[in-house]
Amino acid sequence: MGNRAKRNLGKYDAPLVIQYRKGMDDFHKGRLSNPFHKDTMQYREWNRGFNKAYFDRLRKVKKYESKGSKDIGKRSSSMAKEKAQFNATR
Repeated sequence: MGNRAKRNLGKYDAPLVIQYRKGMDDFHKGRLSNPFHKDTMQYREWNRGFNKAYFDRLRKVKKYESKGSKDIGKRSSSMAKEKAQFNATR
């Protein structure tokens, strides 16, 4: 009797970590279609991994963009001050 049978696992209940990681890898490689059949746990685990990678990337992008916009605001206000000083000395 195999290990799966002892734990009451079927053919599609195999280690779902594999599908989860495949979803994450597929996101990073740009593969957008789920290779598993709908209505299976494998399909849901692949989606979960794909979505996790997507939202991790989204969080990083938002963090990066918010840093950049603050710097841009500081630079534009300092440029405005310099311009005002330049115009005042004319």
